[in-house]
Amino acid sequence: MPRSKRAQLVHLTQTEKRTTREHKTSYIQEVRDAVDNHEQVYLFSYENMRSNKFKDIRMHFRDNNGEHKPSRILLGKNKLLKIALGKGPEDEYADNLRQVSKQIEGSVGLLFTSRPRKEVEGFFAGFSEPDFARAGFQSPRDVIITNEMLFNHPTSMLEQQFKKLGLPVDIDNGKIVLINSKNEHRLCKKGEELSPEKCKLLTHFGIKLSEFKVHLVCRWSDGEFDMLD
Repeated sequence: MPRSKRAQLVHLTQTEKRTTREHKTSYIQEVRDAVDNHEQVYLFSYENMRSNKFKDIRMHFRDNNGEHKPSRILLGKNKLLKIALGKGPEDEYADNLRQVSKQIEGSVGLLFTSRPRKEVEGFFAGFSEPDFARAGFQSPRDVIITNEMLFNHPTSMLEQQFKKLGLPVDIDNGKIVLINSKNEHRLCKKGEELSPEKCKLLTHFGIKLSEFKVHLVCRWSDGEFDMLD
C-alpha cells in the first residue's frame, strides 16, 4: 500500500470571497473523496465536446448493475483538479497522483471507477460518434451540394438564409436551386479549414464531418501510474 497523504490542508488566497473559497474547497474534497471511493483514476482528453454525446458516457459508467460503485466523471476546473491531486511529492494526495496532475492540460477530465481495467479501456477504444464540424475544423473530404439536396428545403424559410451563408442559390418554379443552372456546388474541399458559415450549412444538410472521441491519457491505481496515450 502507498504511503497515505490524506491529511493535507489546502491553502487558498485570502483575497477570495468566502463563498468562492468554500466552493473551491468543497470541489477539492469532492475530487479526493472520489479517489478514496474508487479503485482507479483515469485522465482523458476530448475534442468537439457535445453535452449530449458525453451524456452517453456518463450513463454507461453510472449503470453498473450493482457490481461496482457508480463511477464518477469530473470535467473542467483544471487548476482545482491539480490542487486536489497534488503537484509534488510533498502535497500529492496519494503516492504518484502528482503524475496524473502533471498531465492535466487543455480539454481534459477525470474518470473515477472500480470497473475492470480491460472493460474501461476497451469501452473507450471502441467509442466513436459522428458529429457536426465546428469552425476551424479541417474537412476530411470534399462536400458537394446538389439541387436534389436543396429541393427538400422550404423556399420561404431558407432561400435568404442560404444566401447569407454564402450558398449561391435562387428560386425557380417555387424551388430552391443553384444559380446559373448548375447541378452541383462544392461546399468545401478536402483539407479546407471550415468557416462558421460553412459549418452552419453542413448542419442544415445533416452532414457530419467530425468525430467525437475520448482519448485515455493515463491511469492511476493504488500508487501505480501508467501513461496510455
